[in-house]
Amino acid sequence: MSMSVAVLAGGLSLEREVSLRSGRRVAEALSDRGHHVVRLDLDDRLVTALAEGQFDVAYLALHGKAGEDGTIQGLLELLEIPYTGPDAVASALAWDKAIFKGLARRAGVATPAWVALSADAIRDMGAARTLDRVVATLGTPLIVKPAQGGASMGVRKVSAANELRAALVAAYSYHHVALVERFVEGAEIAVSVVDGSPLPAVEVVPRGGAAYDFAARYTHGATDFYAPARLPNSVLEGCTELALAACDVVGSRQVARADLMVDGDNRPWVLELDTCPGMTETSLLPLAAGAAGWDFAELCERVVLLAAKAGSPSVA
Repeated sequence: MSMSVAVLAGGLSLEREVSLRSGRRVAEALSDRGHHVVRLDLDDRLVTALAEGQFDVAYLALHGKAGEDGTIQGLLELLEIPYTGPDAVASALAWDKAIFKGLARRAGVATPAWVALSADAIRDMGAARTLDRVVATLGTPLIVKPAQGGASMGVRKVSAANELRAALVAAYSYHHVALVERFVEGAEIAVSVVDGSPLPAVEVVPRGGAAYDFAARYTHGATDFYAPARLPNSVLEGCTELALAACDVVGSRQVARADLMVDGDNRPWVLELDTCPGMTETSLLPLAAGAAGWDFAELCERVVLLAAKAGSPSVA
């Protein structure tokens, strides 16, 4: 069945170029499958284009603020246009890493210990005096990251207490709240979930022992990927269970990706949930789909059909 699909990509976040790459690939794949596709950016013409376009589905190939934080999802719900991925509430909950981790902890989902520190608390309330306590509580090494944002932007590893202040300053350049998280040494694993079913786990191994940062994510040849991951089946089953639990924590639907670490004792820990996974040549969801035997166009069409079947969430 041919459908009219609006592929939303771009926006004004720091991940704009990556989003455009994802959108371009998705649009080409769906066109090759016989669907009528229109690519739209997040600009002042968007609402008019959506309202007048008579689209059956909107495919969200968006990354970063406005695309993943529930903003565009809420707008599409108001316009009564079905769209891909979790709804506005689930998107907003997953977008803020501190909120997501808090919900995960309440639900008994294993996530590394953390502290959230705002720039306001540091500046106006003297919270800088608590940094020694943060280190004493969590130990070192630590990972410091913006509480909102993606693509590993603003993320730093802290190996000693005297590095924490500079890492916070770096994170605050991306968002006014930083997450200080206990570092988990081990294998980096991504588990994508489509329609409630997990795809094969993908193991992420940056070359040369580098961090899986923005360059490692989107530069060809900078990272080795193993799909399925090279871990015992019992460990992979634990990763899958944790990914599904992470989706349940926020009420995710249709498609999402859980990012995890597996420590030296083969225990998995969930770090965050991506409700709008990338669709570039080096993105993890397409790699997982390939390991499941789906080509890229089939993946895109499956996601579109899920959205069409679900319809538009009600705003009433």
